[in-house]
Amino acid sequence: MMIIGVLLVSSGCVSTVDWLRDSTADITFAQLQEAPDKHIGQTIIVGGKVLGAKRLKQETRIEILQLPLDSSYKPTRDLRQSQGRVIAARKTFLDPVTIPAGTFITVSGTVAGSLTMPIDEMDYLYPIVEIVRLHVWPAEEEEQTRLRPYPPIIPGPYWGPYWYPYWRPWPYW
Repeated sequence: MMIIGVLLVSSGCVSTVDWLRDSTADITFAQLQEAPDKHIGQTIIVGGKVLGAKRLKQETRIEILQLPLDSSYKPTRDLRQSQGRVIAARKTFLDPVTIPAGTFITVSGTVAGSLTMPIDEMDYLYPIVEIVRLHVWPAEEEEQTRLRPYPPIIPGPYWGPYWYPYWRPWPYW
């Protein structure tokens, strides 16, 4: 009975992206970008920033700006490290409103070929990844945490190790 209780408790502690750790990527994004049609049917894990999502008659397509993944498979936020773009496709219905532009996602799937589409005035070869698993990362707060309370608590007419007259306007720092 004790063993069943431990198993139930430990199963609730599983991370939301443990399924990615169980996946084995056959290829890297650089290999995929080089020759997408050569790697059809192979598994890849790719993540990045959503540039747009579109619902078509037979599938939903998500255009992703690829970004390197950290140890928890979360895309980094530095857009300068991108190696290119990729289209993640799902045959079942996926509402594009649930994945707005600017969202960071990680996709595990199989390579399904390539598609040439225009970016501004040039044609771009997009690798297509058929989505097996999809994880949407929550938005992080952009504002940094304050180290001091605002307004600071002043113990008298002066505050801190320096001489600040009490009439000085906020903030003191």
